[in-house]
Amino acid sequence: MISLNWYLFVSVLLFCIGLVGVLIKRNVIMVFLCLELMLNAVNLSLVAFSHYLGNVEGQIFSIFNITVAAAEAVVGLAILISLYRNCEMTNVDDFNLMKW
Repeated sequence: MISLNWYLFVSVLLFCIGLVGVLIKRNVIMVFLCLELMLNAVNLSLVAFSHYLGNVEGQIFSIFNITVAAAEAVVGLAILISLYRNCEMTNVDDFNLMKW
């Protein structure tokens, strides 16, 4: 049986990869993918703790987290599509057009 430490190690590794991707990447789609990777790392740790402690609260919270991540992806991609149709850009640095 795999111990809790290995699950947490993989979760931290995925979270760090996602964080580096969010900080380095310029393309909005890649930033969204890295954010999803970070949320999946959190879900992995929630399910691992839930299995380790023998309850289902972590798994239920993980399902809510997946739902919020799906809603975030839909709203973010809708904003991205509208900005691309109007300005034809996907660079994160150029998104100051949403200011007043």
